[in-house]
Amino acid sequence: MSLISCKNVYLSYENNSVVEDLSFVVNEGDYLCVVGENGSGKSTLIKAILGLKQTADGHLHFGNEIKSGEIGYLPQQSSAQKDFPASVFEVVLSGCIGEKKGIFFSKKNKEYALENMKKLDIEHLKNKCYRELSGGQQQRVLLARALCAGKKILLLDEPVTGLDPVVTNEFYALIKKINIDFGITIVMVSHDLQACLGFATHILHLKKTNSFFGTRDEYMLSDAYMKYTGGKINA
Repeated sequence: MSLISCKNVYLSYENNSVVEDLSFVVNEGDYLCVVGENGSGKSTLIKAILGLKQTADGHLHFGNEIKSGEIGYLPQQSSAQKDFPASVFEVVLSGCIGEKKGIFFSKKNKEYALENMKKLDIEHLKNKCYRELSGGQQQRVLLARALCAGKKILLLDEPVTGLDPVVTNEFYALIKKINIDFGITIVMVSHDLQACLGFATHILHLKKTNSFFGTRDEYMLSDAYMKYTGGKINA
């Protein structure tokens, strides 16, 4: 089942065209990695998917069971986010705000937040202050928050930035587990092509024109891959 359908889309940034005639499809269960050089339009595409920016032309549609506001989103962390003065449970629970009715979170909201914390093995951190956690723990908390917001699809923007290699590998494995074991569709923006080739089912390589979209194996045989890597990176 198609969750996101992008057809002949044009994207602009500050009135300058950054992506032209872009088409791709994200189906249920896919793990799509979005790659490309700086300035290739990755952040602009994220904003378009989230409904924060309109396309200059073309069609960006969602499947009948999903809306732009129902996509779980894990942005790059800012310094302010890392120092956020709230408990782990409060941060995760805030991901349910789209389903909150009235002033207070419901029992169902709280149970769902705890369920997602258990999935990511952070329920023991429930009452800890978020800003006292390690970088890897903070990312797990934010990932649990994103799961509360998006039951079917997660959009991750450079999720391992600033993490050490060991924690980075653990986090990539966790994302793959979410994709395989829990059936959550993943769209991840990354500069780590090695990781993308190791985990993704599909690759979207953004360029201003003639962007590549296809399976991981198709990408590794493409001109886009060869020009980007010189054929030096293998899964």
